[in-house]
Amino acid sequence: MSHGSSGDRISARAAAIGPQRIRAMFDRAARLESEDDRDLVHLELGEPDFDTPAHVVRAADEAARAGRTNYTANAGLFELREAIADSREPRPDPASEVIVTNGGVEAFHLALETVCDPGDEVVVSTPAWPNPISQARMAGAEPIEVPMPAAEGFSPDPDRIVAAIGPETAAVILTSPANPTGRTFGAEGIRRVLGAAADHSAFVIADEVYRGLTYTDVPPPAAAIADDDLRKWLLTVDSCSKRYAMTGWRVGWLVGSGDVVGAMTRLREHTTSSTNAPAQYAAIAALTGPEEPIEEMARAFARRRDLVCDRVDEIPGVSLAPPEGAFYAFLDVSDLEGESQAVADRLLEEYGVVTAPGTAFGAGGEGHLRLSFAAGIDRLEEGLDRLERTVRDERGAG
Repeated sequence: MSHGSSGDRISARAAAIGPQRIRAMFDRAARLESEDDRDLVHLELGEPDFDTPAHVVRAADEAARAGRTNYTANAGLFELREAIADSREPRPDPASEVIVTNGGVEAFHLALETVCDPGDEVVVSTPAWPNPISQARMAGAEPIEVPMPAAEGFSPDPDRIVAAIGPETAAVILTSPANPTGRTFGAEGIRRVLGAAADHSAFVIADEVYRGLTYTDVPPPAAAIADDDLRKWLLTVDSCSKRYAMTGWRVGWLVGSGDVVGAMTRLREHTTSSTNAPAQYAAIAALTGPEEPIEEMARAFARRRDLVCDRVDEIPGVSLAPPEGAFYAFLDVSDLEGESQAVADRLLEEYGVVTAPGTAFGAGGEGHLRLSFAAGIDRLEEGLDRLERTVRDERGAG
């Protein structure tokens, strides 16, 4: 039996999974706040500062008061799966092709456990959200990072992804808009990656969690541009967390072919079993209810995105490729001293701004910081003021 670095107590598999650097920054900030009562500006987490819309909260409250607090089907409430199916084009079969999960993160975990065998490869274009990279390792697969060119603003390059797909590839993760860069894939790029993956009997896991938050053209849903043959190799992950300000409700889903969804559902029987029942009723209200509060939040994110782009343009030695979606700015801070973790550390400890180092998103993120503009406008402006002060101090222009 193989064991991890802690002797016989911890498995090698568990020991190989390190802490997520985004959460590490959050935890360090929490310690500083508790010890020193410091005023920190939190720009590290991708969590909207808005309350969940009132009609969504009301639906959960009514469900709980009506006693709808029992286990649900492992795949989720059928009414929710119908609402999810109605939101998709083409419409999947809610009975067999939709599974409700505890956030998008569980959808990724179950998908990778289902389609990967030990020794398989999972292709990930970076910079990328780190959780699926760790989940690939947990499934016994090897993540293959494909850095997008920083010199090109991390614009998605399908050629690089296609070149990385080979006989050992079990899955390709395609995120549009991307976390942390906010860049989006065009229809032709998605089609090329799908085709190359299908040629190798590999799945494409399309992360469309941020698709409802875009500032230019809305990226096409992968399922809508795939023919029936390609769609067999497509798994689409989505969630209520970001667009509906429901991060803590933990409701996500995956849409895919019935054999994969069925296998994921069987796995789920032995892990989380099902998603919180009142939260599922809340998700139904989110998907079928009024759009006005959702559109208002999206407009606020657009204003914040413009503010960040304008302010960064004024800061010497810092730049970014304007995000096309999501609510992150991936700042190039390579002119500052040290690696991205060191820059993030100084910002936190000396100037009170909490960000995520670029290396949290793979080796391709070095020299950058992720700044979340999901924070309120006042805190965002204060954080940008402190960032500018940091840069001017370090460049001798204080």
